[in-house]
Amino acid sequence: MKPPPDDPARSLPERLGWEAPGEPEQLAARWIEELDRHHVSRAALIASVPGDEDSVAAAVARHPHRFVGFFMVDPTRDDAVERVRRGLKELKLRTVCLFPAMQRYTVQDPRAMKVFEEAATHPGASVFVHCGLLSVGVRAKLGLPSPFDINCGNPLLLHPVANAFPKLPIIIPHLGAGLFREALMVADLCPNILFDTSSSNSWLKYNPGFTLRRILRKAIEVLGPDRVLFGTDSSFFPRGWQSAIYDTQRRVLQDLSMDPEKFFHGNFERLFGPIVV
Repeated sequence: MKPPPDDPARSLPERLGWEAPGEPEQLAARWIEELDRHHVSRAALIASVPGDEDSVAAAVARHPHRFVGFFMVDPTRDDAVERVRRGLKELKLRTVCLFPAMQRYTVQDPRAMKVFEEAATHPGASVFVHCGLLSVGVRAKLGLPSPFDINCGNPLLLHPVANAFPKLPIIIPHLGAGLFREALMVADLCPNILFDTSSSNSWLKYNPGFTLRRILRKAIEVLGPDRVLFGTDSSFFPRGWQSAIYDTQRRVLQDLSMDPEKFFHGNFERLFGPIVV
């Protein structure tokens, strides 16, 4: 059966110049081909819409040795804790993703704390907390407003949370997305906080004089080489895996004389191994 002409699953990708995602298994196979083409052994796969964790779970079940499943949760919803439990236990996903600025709550909100508490009961689980600048490219391209509250994404709010769950890994993506100083401070105080280096890091424009080299060097100095995870923030086709971001970060890494095996592979495997089947 063909989708109706006004079906958003078809019309939105056409407007954006993207390939329609299709069925989860089909999209997973497309990504496997892309990862193979770029010699990438394993990657995180994120459900970036609340309620879409089943799609990621289907991909992980089909390719458990290649994908690590992440899924987005809105703690302000009544079923948030139940969905965390189902995602981590039944669907065998590994990381809960929180976007405080998007849903306009803070990580210290009792509802969010229940999410951390539930995640902490699942061995091998982690929580990804988007901090700093939050922009959604799809909304901008469609001319839609983004009524987010950047105040809710202050990394310093994670300090008591990370201390309350010291064995739960907490990932701050995009090196704090513009709030690098604050992210660096809280990560220095809390050894269970990690950074990832995904995205184009365009937020550097808010930090005059900063460069990617300087940021990565300081992150490695403060957190140590074991707590910085490589990422690209690849998201759609036909763009596919963002090799330009990999190439840029590899050049910076070589300049810093850091072990590429640890940065591009080892830290990810240490955090997300063993593979759950």
